[in-house]
Amino acid sequence: MPLLLSGREIGGKVGTFVDWLGLRGKEHTHPYELSGGEQQRVAIARALIHDPDIVLADEPTGSLDSETGGMIMDIVRKITKEARKTVILVTHEPHIAAYAERTLRIRDGMIIP
Repeated sequence: MPLLLSGREIGGKVGTFVDWLGLRGKEHTHPYELSGGEQQRVAIARALIHDPDIVLADEPTGSLDSETGGMIMDIVRKITKEARKTVILVTHEPHIAAYAERTLRIRDGMIIP
């Protein structure tokens, strides 16, 4: 939808993301028909479609089971490595933070060692 509203060409770019995120065959599926993990992958595509340098992700695995959350984090890792994007991710889960190359802990609004 953002590409349509901006008047940009959508065919090739959308197809690339559909393949990259494993959503082939879901192009015309309504959001309510998608699983939580598929909805999260669509959200990742929306975040990347305009080719930002930095992607902000607030609890991207928060409502997902551990297996699907791991799959989403594998995609986040792929974004940083293959698409060469910086991802700033917020999580309360230590096992999700373990995916990061660098972590900062914040307590009561302060960065703690």
